[in-house]
Amino acid sequence: MSQLSSLSASGLTCERDERTLFESLDFTLSSGEVLQVAGPNGAGKTTLMRVIAGLALDFHGDIVWNGQPVKDDRPGFQASLLYMGHQPGVKSIMTPEENLQWSMGLHRKLDKEEIWGALKKVQLRGYEDVPCYQLSAGQNRRVALARLFLARQKLWILDEPFTAIDKAGIAELEQTLVDHARRGGMVMMTTHHEMDMDYSGFRQLVLGGE
Repeated sequence: MSQLSSLSASGLTCERDERTLFESLDFTLSSGEVLQVAGPNGAGKTTLMRVIAGLALDFHGDIVWNGQPVKDDRPGFQASLLYMGHQPGVKSIMTPEENLQWSMGLHRKLDKEEIWGALKKVQLRGYEDVPCYQLSAGQNRRVALARLFLARQKLWILDEPFTAIDKAGIAELEQTLVDHARRGGMVMMTTHHEMDMDYSGFRQLVLGGE
């Protein structure tokens, strides 16, 4: 992950139901940085994350990845990012192992040892064969977060990753984000959690509200 990367947005404007969520928004994100998108409910934080991830296309403005407009090579850009939405995106009928094989297998082939190692890091070793409908909300969130230990994408876009995670899990996740940034990765995230991240590459982008 030694090659430096950059993400920039200029003049981003998005409306929903005849209401402007954000207008003429500019920001940059570089390798080694963790950017928290902050602001009141309804300010457009989740919408912004979806716009950057390419899941919402009804906006105005420009998004540039490594000097190239994303619109010119959207598949290439999306191959460089890992997106996790507010919901864990875990299929309840499947086991944690099956969920990770399915979700991360879209990017590369995984062996069982890799998956078990990721589940161990989120304290779910021994649960790999348990259907996710038998797990708690916090455990299902940990299944989703195990993707972070399998991902090779440089840019992580995370919407409320701390949801349903206990205090110890929050501290572990904060460290995981910092470790990714220190390896040259990039994190863009939203959270209602009060961030206590002692890291020089951490900063905030505050969206306004009515």
